[in-house]
Amino acid sequence: MVWSGNKNTKKIPDIVIEERLPKYLRALTRMQENGGVERVSSEDLGKALNYSAAQIRKDLSYFGRFGKQGQGYDVKKLVQRLREILGLENKQWNMALVGVGGLGRAIVGYGRFAPQGFKIVAAFDHDPAKVGKKVGTLVVKDMKELGDTIKRENIQIGIVAVPASAAQQVIERLEEAGVKAILNYAPITAPRGKAKIQDIDPVLKLQSMTYYLKQDDQIGKK
Repeated sequence: MVWSGNKNTKKIPDIVIEERLPKYLRALTRMQENGGVERVSSEDLGKALNYSAAQIRKDLSYFGRFGKQGQGYDVKKLVQRLREILGLENKQWNMALVGVGGLGRAIVGYGRFAPQGFKIVAAFDHDPAKVGKKVGTLVVKDMKELGDTIKRENIQIGIVAVPASAAQQVIERLEEAGVKAILNYAPITAPRGKAKIQDIDPVLKLQSMTYYLKQDDQIGKK
């Protein structure tokens, strides 16, 4: 990803956009809401997130100058700037959910999307027993309506919550319909095509955690 907000175009590592900037925004927002914090240093922000102060300063430097040495960052202004950088300022991103099984229903019921500028405006499933039924405030649509609905509702983000066997086909249909970004909860690593895809697989995270648990167990036995 490239940021060209100044004269010298810089290459920004994907991890900065995909992981660290959203974490900075979340931490700063919580500081505002919970403690009324007005200024914060890179050291204090780093402690809250387990990052070094140098890493935070480097990440923010891709987008210009923030704060003054010895005075820290103005939290309100930094939150506003991060929301602008991430495309969240004064904009609602419409999303489509494909798959309304147990996971899909939980995603629809997740209450943190709307306050952050995201809204699921349509839900789809291939199962005739689910089509026409309500999930939350949405009426489940047949997959045949996917393309027309995405265009009509200006949907730019898709959420895939289907079994692994169906995921690739669903992702391809979303891309063909014009969806630009996909959050994939299916347990596959989706081949990269037209859309930006983020794979969300909690089992992979659990498997990495068990490595550390095993190491701790082995140390305890010594």
